[in-house]
Amino acid sequence: MSESLKYRLFINGVWRSGGDGADLALINPATAQEFGRVAVASASDIDDALTCAQNSLHRWSNTPAHRRGALLVRAAQILKGKVNAAAAALSREQGKTLAEAKGEYARAIETLEWNGLHAEELSAPFPIDQNRMIVPEAIGVVAAFTPWNYPAVLSARKLAPAIAAGCPVILKAAEEAPSAGVYIAEAFEEAEIPAGVVSLVFGNPSVVSEHLLGSPAVRVLSFTGSTPVGKQLARLAASNLQRCVLELGGHSPVVVFEDTDVSKAVSAISEYKFRFAGQSCNAPSRILVARSIYPEFLTRLVQTAERIRVGMPDDPETNMGPMANARRIEAMARLTKDAVARGARVETGGKRLDRPGFYWAPTVLSNVHPESRVLHEEPFGPILTVAPFDTIEQAIEGANATEYGLASYVFSDSPDTQQRMIRSLSTGAVSVNFLKGVSADAPLGGIKQSGYGYEGGVEGLRTFQNLKLVNSADVLSTE
Repeated sequence: MSESLKYRLFINGVWRSGGDGADLALINPATAQEFGRVAVASASDIDDALTCAQNSLHRWSNTPAHRRGALLVRAAQILKGKVNAAAAALSREQGKTLAEAKGEYARAIETLEWNGLHAEELSAPFPIDQNRMIVPEAIGVVAAFTPWNYPAVLSARKLAPAIAAGCPVILKAAEEAPSAGVYIAEAFEEAEIPAGVVSLVFGNPSVVSEHLLGSPAVRVLSFTGSTPVGKQLARLAASNLQRCVLELGGHSPVVVFEDTDVSKAVSAISEYKFRFAGQSCNAPSRILVARSIYPEFLTRLVQTAERIRVGMPDDPETNMGPMANARRIEAMARLTKDAVARGARVETGGKRLDRPGFYWAPTVLSNVHPESRVLHEEPFGPILTVAPFDTIEQAIEGANATEYGLASYVFSDSPDTQQRMIRSLSTGAVSVNFLKGVSADAPLGGIKQSGYGYEGGVEGLRTFQNLKLVNSADVLSTE
């Protein structure tokens, strides 16, 4: 391990170690070996981050929006110049292939740029009629929490709109994948963002969240992670009536109708599912297939899964790297064992690979009992369940049969079927005949137990604004 590799905190424009000198180990999931350390914030560090964020609020919120936007665009360009090094660090921390890591950074850069280019437009007053108008104002200090699975794009989705709106942000990034937060904070530092507008901390999640959300200075909580943790944070935020944006768990269904091209559907589903070993809230986890094409679909899916090359993430021939940590391997084993005990068939995979690191084989399960945990607990890994359906009503019922409502997918060439499924699926996003990550200009929000509020697009930026209603007996002008 290189002694120089230690990620630090960024507070008030200065990189520093934690006040108590504590740090945590970084583990390479491809080898299960330690390769670095990350600093842990003390209570005094968090207090400093809160103080400097408060102190920077007036200045930053009153900085002209076009200047805030220009800084975001400049930070995006700086980050673009660091992509190769940043992607390599991300791959080593969490097992993404280099191609996947570079793809994530491309989305992060797009997010910074989009919010930068729209900062002035979305900060401008706008009329309701001649005597009324809305004046957007920065809501205040933001506490943002990002997970380890997509730390670059999710950090960008929280930082960029808040900064564009004029809000300082304290980012509590994931300790297991800290480099993304560090590279993005460095990009803002090099773009000359004022001290205190962006702070980066790591530490014990419950300690940091209780400290940040216990402060009335924080006006927005933005969190991506599990549903149980999201509920806990929402309870903390209620004490100070902090606005919440929660992107929580998912259990995404795919419904495949008989009028679709089976080969194309299998290819699209497999590519998106097994990207980053299925460790995405939006990744498909349950496939419902019209019975007439079920045998062909299952055969092709198994063949495709077995062709996936699982290996070291820095090998260009690798299709799927390791899982991010030992906890995910344990979850895969538990879910598979439970399903098999209830009568499921392992069509392929279903086991940890015998090599160093946290590798799990791409897995397809059929004949899964409705009460199996894998159908109700978010798998968050390379496990797919497949089942046939006979009617569209059965397909809708099966697709909506979990407490989650983040994303869903439909494959059909029939416009009528597409429209009915779009209307009937209880998810925040529905994709028809393709699977793809959400772009920066589109709002994404879960329903049911998948959270509330929106990230991305106009709606995502508005999260960080108060919309002040101005009434006047005179004719108002927004110029």
